[in-house]
Amino acid sequence: MSGRLITARLQPLAQRVSTGAARHFHHYTSSSAGGLLRSDAAVRAARRQIWPVGNTPFSNAVAVRNASFMRILPQLLLKFARIPALFGGVTIAGLAYVQYQATQAGNYAMDVFSRTKSTLTGVAGGLFGGAKDIADQTWRGWENTKEQVELPDWMQKILRIHEEIGEDKGQGGGSGGPEPPKESRAGAGAAAVAGSAAAYGYDQSSEDDPRSGNEVARDDQMMVLTKKMIEIRNILQTVGQSNALTLPSIVVIGSQSSGKSSVLEAIVGHEFLPKGSNMVTRRPIELTLVNTPDSQAEYGEFPSLGLGKITDFSHIQRTLTELNLAVPDSECVSDDPIQLTISSPHVPDLSLIDLPGYIQVVGHGQPLELKQKISDLCDKYIQPPNVILAISAADVDLANSTALRASRRVDPRGERTIGVVTKMDLVDPMRGASILNDKKYPLRLGYVGVISRVPPQSASLWKKGSDSISSAITKNENTYFSAHPLEYGPEAGLNVGTTTLRKKLMQVLEQTMAASLQSTSAAIQQELEEATYEFKVQYNDRPLSAESYLAESLDAFKHSFKEFAESFGRPQVREMLKEELDQRVLDLLAARYWNKPITSLSPTPPEPASLVDLPTAHPDSLYWHRKLDASTSALTKIGIGRLATTAVSNALQAHVDRLVAQSTFASHPFARQAITEAASGILNERFYSTSDQVENCIKPYKYEIDVEDVEWARGRENVAGVLKNELKAVEEATEMLEKEVGGRKRLKEVVGFVEKCRKGEITVEGDGATGAGGFSRELLQKGKEASFLSDRAALIRMRMAAVKSKQCASLKNKYYCPEIFLDVVSSKLTSTAVLFLNVELLSEFFYSFPRELDIRLGRGLSKYEVERFAKEDPKIKAHLEVIRRKELLELALNKMEGLRELDVQEKTRRVRDIKKEKNRSSGWSLF
Repeated sequence: MSGRLITARLQPLAQRVSTGAARHFHHYTSSSAGGLLRSDAAVRAARRQIWPVGNTPFSNAVAVRNASFMRILPQLLLKFARIPALFGGVTIAGLAYVQYQATQAGNYAMDVFSRTKSTLTGVAGGLFGGAKDIADQTWRGWENTKEQVELPDWMQKILRIHEEIGEDKGQGGGSGGPEPPKESRAGAGAAAVAGSAAAYGYDQSSEDDPRSGNEVARDDQMMVLTKKMIEIRNILQTVGQSNALTLPSIVVIGSQSSGKSSVLEAIVGHEFLPKGSNMVTRRPIELTLVNTPDSQAEYGEFPSLGLGKITDFSHIQRTLTELNLAVPDSECVSDDPIQLTISSPHVPDLSLIDLPGYIQVVGHGQPLELKQKISDLCDKYIQPPNVILAISAADVDLANSTALRASRRVDPRGERTIGVVTKMDLVDPMRGASILNDKKYPLRLGYVGVISRVPPQSASLWKKGSDSISSAITKNENTYFSAHPLEYGPEAGLNVGTTTLRKKLMQVLEQTMAASLQSTSAAIQQELEEATYEFKVQYNDRPLSAESYLAESLDAFKHSFKEFAESFGRPQVREMLKEELDQRVLDLLAARYWNKPITSLSPTPPEPASLVDLPTAHPDSLYWHRKLDASTSALTKIGIGRLATTAVSNALQAHVDRLVAQSTFASHPFARQAITEAASGILNERFYSTSDQVENCIKPYKYEIDVEDVEWARGRENVAGVLKNELKAVEEATEMLEKEVGGRKRLKEVVGFVEKCRKGEITVEGDGATGAGGFSRELLQKGKEASFLSDRAALIRMRMAAVKSKQCASLKNKYYCPEIFLDVVSSKLTSTAVLFLNVELLSEFFYSFPRELDIRLGRGLSKYEVERFAKEDPKIKAHLEVIRRKELLELALNKMEGLRELDVQEKTRRVRDIKKEKNRSSGWSLF
């Protein structure tokens, strides 16, 4: 059958198909006559009018969306006979389309023949598309009629059987083997359509998406471009430092009662913005919407807070409320922005900034300059190149719109301002249409009318846990605007609905960002050159990262700790512990043998036995025997285990602190704290077991102590040096007193007066509480201390002479030389304690401490903590910032190049589409 014969026979059917397709145009995709972004809907509608309009009841059945099908059911039943012819036309169209594809891949030499085939396939394709549109619209109308009208039982049975057959076919289609290639392509296309439709706000099924294939492809391409641009914008925001390194965002402004929050929540599909009777939004909210078509998860993130992914949008709302209310009432607004990213398959890729709403009257308790502060904050964000989304309520005259007045100041020609009129259902449709067609305040991007609040019947269900409010808002808008086709229909040429607003926002943002790409790319190139020069000159191209800096610092510290561990062993511990016990020996000698501090000016009572008489005392004197035994017992029972462990632990901790102070960790408070806690943790863990072990080992010395001659000789030599050091300390203390009282002569006079009082030569009333002998109370106290030190120095000199005498050369005379015996006991205690301290504490600490450092400052740190550690040093922070800035600029520049490639591909595709359209037009002209 020839092509002309097919055309002649299918022409009546094509007339009916074109009529239904033209009337089935979705009026929410149209744009205003004065906008930059004119939709192709009017062009497509005009093109379809070239078909002769049919007047059959079947074509008239779909002319009105809400028309009931009950009146045409009898006629539909009578027309069922024509359905086979319809399906025959569809089959012919499919065969012709396959033939067209084969011909396109054939030999180019037969160009005339190919054009003829292309023309025929174009006719058949139009027939197939129109028939499919009619079938889809008829089925949706039939479903609507079934829901609204109670059908007879016999009709319900017929429909139920039909639905069951369809379900069985759908379920069994994939069980017989692999899908044919044509069905696979259809499934992929449906998935792509559903993904883009969800982002723009259409229903999830491709059947409810009114866009054509070209529109879907163009929208998908625009989504990719916008996503890439927003990624570049986020990178440039991280780099900062220059106003030129910015890509535009959409700034939302409006008064507090204009419905600004409802518009944003309708776009997102969730209620997440702070609500309250008082002024709640006090800080700018930088909202980034990320479309995730491959994931059904919806979540929000606060990048600067590190809270992770938040799937509960009520939690996001509470967090935003707390962050805003943190601004004190005395200030009310702050220019410190809150960054929020929301990822969802149902949101488009957008970059929005929500600002505090304009106010007319300052409330009670608010600063008088609040109105001006809000205006200044908004003016800061609505500067070029940002796009302004001016929110106005329909029940308020546009002349009184605060948002439009603010946009006029910075955008007098209205070239980057989108007007959004909310609450369209609160005004008469005629007035609403006149507002959207306003000529007094023209905007080049036009106005969009929306009803963004949640319908009352859907609000309660949504609050109980439904996922999104977008579908409820869209249905509510469709119901209202469809009920007034004259004012808001396709012929009116108005932009209405949240879906239209979403698409317009994406288109405007994409175009505005694209216009800024060239200047931004040049600014990025300049900033990159400056960063590269600084990196080369100031840091000699030395690579550095937070991880490498931490590893180098940790290795250097562990190396210094290893050197300390090799130099601090048993000899050092023994010397340190012996010095500690020498002081305890001196304390016992002072308490039991030496003179006591002078507490009063009264005469001193006589002692039963004086230390001066010890060299001439009887060898079996019970007094001196008991005094030495008591001193020895006190020395062995002072808790050597706890004392020795404490001394060694303190020494180790002090050495670690010294190593930290000498390392690169000195400028890192976080690392200093981690190292200190690591050392103290190990020492505390080993403290009690070590002290108990040492205490058990020295227990025999509490009952009996055997001393050898060699030990006695060594102790005699050591105690002479200890007494010499003590005498030196006494003399230094006396010199300090001489300086405090005004000289040696003055101190000698005071000491002479004190000595006379102690001998009873002078009697002082009240013990000199108010002074005596011409000396003040404070001066008399200094005199008591000087007299005590003088007696102590005399005793020490006497005992030093005694220790060096022949009497103390023999071990048999230990009761005449308590200093030597106590020194020998302390040496024995020290040697025994050091053996177990080395095993129980030192070795364990030297083994565990480096490994604990690896855990606390190596594997145990997160990336954020490593970054925080490195940035504690100002020099390292500056070095890392230069490297990071250079890397981010390089990344942004690479993404710019990729964006240009996408732009070239988009332009090529558009040129190809134009050529195809011209070829089709030339093909129709042949007939």
